[in-house]
Amino acid sequence: MADAAALAAIEAACFPPAEAADPDAIRARLVAYPECFWLLCDDSDDADGTIVAFVNGFATDRRDLTDDMYDDASQHDPHGAWQMIFGVDTAPASQHRGYASRLMRRVIADARAAGRLGLVLTCKDRLVGFYARFGYVDEGVSGSTHGGVVWHQMRLTF
Repeated sequence: MADAAALAAIEAACFPPAEAADPDAIRARLVAYPECFWLLCDDSDDADGTIVAFVNGFATDRRDLTDDMYDDASQHDPHGAWQMIFGVDTAPASQHRGYASRLMRRVIADARAAGRLGLVLTCKDRLVGFYARFGYVDEGVSGSTHGGVVWHQMRLTF
């Protein structure tokens, strides 16, 4: 919970206001599923452990990521079959250093170790290729209208 403000600031820097989780949503997610937040901190000699990137989302038995999931943390099921990914965020000053890829590999490994069937996320068209490199398959345009944007649903099945 001590990281909530920093996470909300990174989220606000990475997404337009209509798409970003607000500070209250970030706090609610941290309360409901802290184990579904993956943080990458800068631990270099001249840094102070500042969070540079994070991934978050919850587990559920529902197969598809739907808009109601973003704001209803109570839907998290720790034993859920699918790991949903709501955001892959890298602070703007830390982008293009491989941090999102490093975190995604860890999230995939953790979801596999937890016995999930796989992971589901939505992304904009320009990021389909990025997620495909990890084995995600584009299932086409999602039914999501989150933030008034067109999203592709992508699934990685184990």
